[in-house]
Amino acid sequence: MRDLTEILEAVDTDAPLAQRHLWLIELFDWIRGDASSTTVTINRLNVMLDVLEARPVLLLRVRQWCHQLLQVVDVASLLAYFGFSQRSAFVSELSERLRLKILPATPETTDAAVLFSLVFKSEFDQRWLADLDEATLDRIAQVLQTTDIGDNIYTASSYWQNTVLDAITFSIGNIRASGYAPELRSRMSHHMLLNRPFDQLDTDLVALRHAFMKSLGKDSEEQSAAVLAAATQLRDRLDVCRQAASSVYTHLNEHGISVSLVFRLRQMRARVLRIRELLDCLLSDRPNSYTAKLLSHLVKIGLHRHSVRDLITSNSTLLAAKMADRSAEVGENYITRNRSEYWYMLRKAAGGGSIVSITILVKYLLLAIGFSAFWGGFFSGVNYAVSFIAIQLLHWTLATKQPAMTAPAMALKLKDLGDEHAIDGFVDEVSHVVRSQFAAVVGNLALVFPCVLLISYGLQHFWGHPLISISEAQYVLSSLTILGPTAAYAALTGVVLFLSSIIAGWVENWFVLHRLDSAIRYNPRFSAVLGVDRANRWASFMRKNISGFAASVSLGMMLGLIPAISSFLGFALELRHVTLSTGQIAAACATYGLDILQQPELRNALLLSFAGILVIGPLNVGVSYYCAFRLALSAQNISTGERARIRHAIWQRVNNEPLSFLWPPKNVALAQPTESDIQK
Repeated sequence: MRDLTEILEAVDTDAPLAQRHLWLIELFDWIRGDASSTTVTINRLNVMLDVLEARPVLLLRVRQWCHQLLQVVDVASLLAYFGFSQRSAFVSELSERLRLKILPATPETTDAAVLFSLVFKSEFDQRWLADLDEATLDRIAQVLQTTDIGDNIYTASSYWQNTVLDAITFSIGNIRASGYAPELRSRMSHHMLLNRPFDQLDTDLVALRHAFMKSLGKDSEEQSAAVLAAATQLRDRLDVCRQAASSVYTHLNEHGISVSLVFRLRQMRARVLRIRELLDCLLSDRPNSYTAKLLSHLVKIGLHRHSVRDLITSNSTLLAAKMADRSAEVGENYITRNRSEYWYMLRKAAGGGSIVSITILVKYLLLAIGFSAFWGGFFSGVNYAVSFIAIQLLHWTLATKQPAMTAPAMALKLKDLGDEHAIDGFVDEVSHVVRSQFAAVVGNLALVFPCVLLISYGLQHFWGHPLISISEAQYVLSSLTILGPTAAYAALTGVVLFLSSIIAGWVENWFVLHRLDSAIRYNPRFSAVLGVDRANRWASFMRKNISGFAASVSLGMMLGLIPAISSFLGFALELRHVTLSTGQIAAACATYGLDILQQPELRNALLLSFAGILVIGPLNVGVSYYCAFRLALSAQNISTGERARIRHAIWQRVNNEPLSFLWPPKNVALAQPTESDIQK
């Protein structure tokens, strides 16, 4: 890097645009130094100011360079728009951030935002700008004391004030446009819109500009009071607008979350805060200090502007919370708290296992047809989806679909951790959930194994051959052995189970957001075809079951298609679902008959496969539960310290009462399932 004198001597107002901007970037690289200390950087800035003050000719050249810069770039647009999407849509902002991360920027630009990001490019810049002291800021203002724009000569302060006023004007224009957007306005509180706050913003802005311009060059208390009153009126109006926009969240919480609408609301709120910062720069008795803070804030925004993760996280938090809340409502039905409910869960799970045995039959019949890999996976997925829907409609249970529903229900118990008994109550809930999962898995496996055996022996009796051939039975036992990649595939299946719950929550939110239940109930075409009473029943039925249908279909299709698609792409993945895998082992046992117990080689393969089942079940449930619980904790804003307390309390219960996670204690009151429980 060149020394400071060389850099300053190289300033050239006649250089091409790119070279002039590269000079600015190099100058700030020198000021930044090794970025080890903000104090060192500020001292280097003061050294540069010393050199300029000591050399008037060089100072004049730098001022001329700055004047030319201000003729090329629009500072008001930088102040008003930097950090905001050019389009009011989440998807367009996502694509823009991806572009910024992938494609490099060029200094040959007239876009002030691009140049600003090239000059201030690290978190360290944010810190040293915020740490600038008043003396240094005053020296910078003195160096830039006159600004020649076109045919007019302004003082630096008056040019800055006009620029800030323009930025406020641009920002208010965007807020008004958002306030008039029909998709937001139709969801705002009608009470908040009675005084037409967005309509009055222009009037308040004109009043502020008029009072401020009238006060320039005057030191009258009357003029200062007029400016202060106009600014206060504008701030109050912006608060009313922000409250009106915030009322949209109430509608979204009741009728479904839209990430795009949340994005627009956050943009509007950020613009209101930006105007407040600009007003501080304009009206404060320490404008230099507020300007430095504003620039520091813009650097921070610029860094976040490149983060895709921040965009998705900030705008999907409400959706995650809503999905967790909806899952929690369903999840309460899968939690058993006494022995009566425990036995009832076993019976429902046994019913689910009987349906899965039919699923196994259809699966191997489809394999016998000999479809291509994709169509075989597709029809297998349809088979799984139909089976899971049948289990849902019969009010039975598939164990591995429970964790993603019960985890959010548990997380709801953590809303008030200030209560001294909150953690103990939560650990009780953990034991209830683990017992419920255990009962569901046992119930599924207890019936799927004998049912598949009966189906296979029945086919052998009537058709003369078992459900699967010897070679297929060998493949089943070798693929499910604990010595192979069974554990990894089981964990992957747990992720798939969690993803199906995410899809279910998203579909239900979409269904509610677009009020499709109301459309089914009241749309004239539906009423004409179905009749009023049947339309009402269909609306209630779909509203109640849409989440389960989405989970069943998505899970079934992923179980069928992921192996087929991954095989086509060259990295064969398998999914290991505990109930389906147990049914496949039963089919293999029926094919071998008693030989599987008499021949040592077959017996060992069978034992290793059963050991694989003992791994598949916990991993299916555990991974799915872990993912769902992490999502629910994030939705509830549970801190890291509180999570550590929770883990400690759970391990204490495991050490002190391990059997409470498998069997209900005797001192828990018995309760028969109610009619509403049965309907659920």
